[in-house]
Amino acid sequence: MDEPSMPNSSAGAPQTTPPTGPPTPPIPLAELLAREELGLRRIAGPADADLLWVHTSEMADPYPYLLGGELLLSAGVLLTDPDHYVGRLVQAGAAALGFGVRPVHETVPAALIEACDRQGLPLLEVPPETPFTTIARAVWRLMAEARHRELRRVTRAQQALATAAARPDPVPAVLHQLATQLGGRAALLTARGQELHAAGRRPDPEAAGALTRLARVVARERPGSPSSATDTHGGTHLSAYALGGGEGLVLALATRQRESGDHTVAGIAVVLLSLLAAPHQGADAAGRSAALVRMLLGASPAEVAPLLGSTGPWTVIHARRTDGAPADALTAGALGASLGTALVDAERGAGEAVRVLLGPGPEPDRIAARPGETAAQARPTAQPGETTPDPARPTAQGVERAPEPARPTPRPGWTLGASAPTPVTALAAADAVAARALAHARATRAPLTVDAPTGGLAALVPPEQAAAHARALLAPLTAPLADTLRCWLSLHGSWDRTAVALGVHRNTVRQRIGRCGELLAMDLDDMDVRTELWFALRQT
Repeated sequence: MDEPSMPNSSAGAPQTTPPTGPPTPPIPLAELLAREELGLRRIAGPADADLLWVHTSEMADPYPYLLGGELLLSAGVLLTDPDHYVGRLVQAGAAALGFGVRPVHETVPAALIEACDRQGLPLLEVPPETPFTTIARAVWRLMAEARHRELRRVTRAQQALATAAARPDPVPAVLHQLATQLGGRAALLTARGQELHAAGRRPDPEAAGALTRLARVVARERPGSPSSATDTHGGTHLSAYALGGGEGLVLALATRQRESGDHTVAGIAVVLLSLLAAPHQGADAAGRSAALVRMLLGASPAEVAPLLGSTGPWTVIHARRTDGAPADALTAGALGASLGTALVDAERGAGEAVRVLLGPGPEPDRIAARPGETAAQARPTAQPGETTPDPARPTAQGVERAPEPARPTPRPGWTLGASAPTPVTALAAADAVAARALAHARATRAPLTVDAPTGGLAALVPPEQAAAHARALLAPLTAPLADTLRCWLSLHGSWDRTAVALGVHRNTVRQRIGRCGELLAMDLDDMDVRTELWFALRQT
């Protein structure tokens, strides 16, 4: 009679569709044999085996009731043909056989020992004083301990990967942490097998080639591609996982061994990398990215504005890694995502700043005046599930509230320079302002410098008159001299900080400022002169 020794074990009809695996990690046979209180002794078959279940059966052929991976316990009540019996167990995928001596058999039959040795099935001798239920409980206890270890390992890995994802270079950091956790190689590949980022020890060329081929299997370039695949090549375990987002990116892993929990840890990394490497673009944002590219290539604002879908206000941000390392497209994309935009340009070459275009905030409330109402009395109509604003609160004069400009905030690991919010027609000027703001931030070691819009007394001068005065006053200066003077004044006349911001020697700064004084015929140590020049430079 069959008696299940694990919960939910089937003792009825044969399993036509075996389960994918138990909810707990497999137990090495050696760990069970190490429990001295059980008195178990391996007398035949290989020493290595993984136990997934424990099952007790006294049937002549227990094959129909086995799922695979069991330690089958039997006293041999109906054992008549040991060779056939062992063959059926091997066909069913049993992991090992535990044979109890007495009262049916005084010793383990020699024919059974020979059959297990010949067919490669581990055979354990169970002493009379050890009940089968005690063995089952020991296996359950080992499984609980293994499950606890696995959960602790997965939790630690999850925390480490999440911390890595918050770094300025999240994609390489996650891959490095994943390679450390799994003790192998972790790489991010394109659908064609191109390696974008990688960490860990590189496998041998043959295994690397097999991993690339495996990655192509899961790359979502055609319908029906699997989300993951595994293989083994020369003792190296290979795994490939498709990332979300439909871009064909694949996480490829190569490890010398495969431990319990590895798949879960890899799954956490897949989720993080899918978020980090995602393009963050719908059809709307794709059009905006095209507009950004066209703007940077010199398209007119009139051509760009319809694609952006908004006249602004827009903020241009220039960014550099604080540690001086170059930023690739994925790292720059993660920066854009953290700022809330997909409009990122990181393709201008090594040594160049990342440029980000930050759009306006939420869409403005549309306020329509009813017949007999003034614009100031108009109130928005509440939509289902919304509340109507307090009519006592004043509204903007006009039929539409202006959108709030987005406000950039410091990002860990980055130095940012941002323009003031500006309309789409002034993006080219804002780009230059952001570049100067970044230079100022680097010189002062500030994480973020935002260029302030003209205000105060300067705002009282009509813009056309201010610009005309600035052009006349600064006409003797070349563009490099004007840029040097602007930077020097913004840094309160500091030679060293200006040299850092401009990337030149401090003596060069002194020579340029001296030349400015000569061409302008002004005393640059005079505060009134500095103030007037600063006002003029702010208009250009």
